Amino acid sequence: MHLEKIDTVGVVGAGTMGNGIAQVAATAGYDVVMRDMTDELVAAGFEEIQSSFETLVARDTVTEQEAEAATARITGTTEVDDLADADLVVEAVTENMDIKQSVFEDLDAVCGPDTVLASNTSTLSITTIASVTDRPEQVLGLHFMNPVPVMKGVELVVGEKTSDETVTLGREFAHDIGKETWEADDKPGFVVNRVLMPWINEGVRAYDEGVADKADIDRGLTLGTNVPMGPLELADHIGLDVVLDASETLYEELGDRYKPAYLLKRKVAAGDLGKKSGQGFYDYD
Repeated sequence: MHLEKIDTVGVVGAGTMGNGIAQVAATAGYDVVMRDMTDELVAAGFEEIQSSFETLVARDTVTEQEAEAATARITGTTEVDDLADADLVVEAVTENMDIKQSVFEDLDAVCGPDTVLASNTSTLSITTIASVTDRPEQVLGLHFMNPVPVMKGVELVVGEKTSDETVTLGREFAHDIGKETWEADDKPGFVVNRVLMPWINEGVRAYDEGVADKADIDRGLTLGTNVPMGPLELADHIGLDVVLDASETLYEELGDRYKPAYLLKRKVAAGDLGKKSGQGFYDYD
């Protein structure tokens, strides 16, 4: 499979990451099929795409005509069979190995033999995900950053069987939709989350242990290290449940230095998941 032969991109999952991937692919001119389990989830995905485009139009990043044309290139569905003609499929479902393997089994059965299958996983093994398919050489990780329409980075994750040709295709596709890439081996957390999760958890511990209040912890990190937001604010934007899931996966694989902070676990148990729930370390209207 070569980039010039990719016309249709499939996206499995219409949530925050899935609809963002669908949006950027459609903006770049690809036809997109976005699939989720229910009509309600698909509709919610389109609502987020519309809201994102409204923001981008207001910022003069895209025109109204470009936004309308891109939206028209996206087809929503609940049927996995509708992904049969996709040339590249990106899975963006919940960070659970059993669920991801089930998705890849379905895609392997439905998609054509040349179709490349990618996972947006941020921590789970590409090799293990690919093992349930008959095409492990055509499976790779395309780990987009959130929010997808804004963030420039895509992490290319190379599984044990991933071919050089598949990696090249993934890199070319990411560049074609306006992203920049780096390559990571298939080790827990890859590059970004392997470094990011301990950083966030240590920020949570510093707050919980009274080193400073939350605003000063975030202010200290932004002013002291030139990052755009501190660990507590960033955790709220990612989703505290997502941070906890990633931390627990890394803790299981790599040991104590990835142990989730107690306050993080308590916040998730209380349903305070960050910006998406209206309450995390900060309040959101």
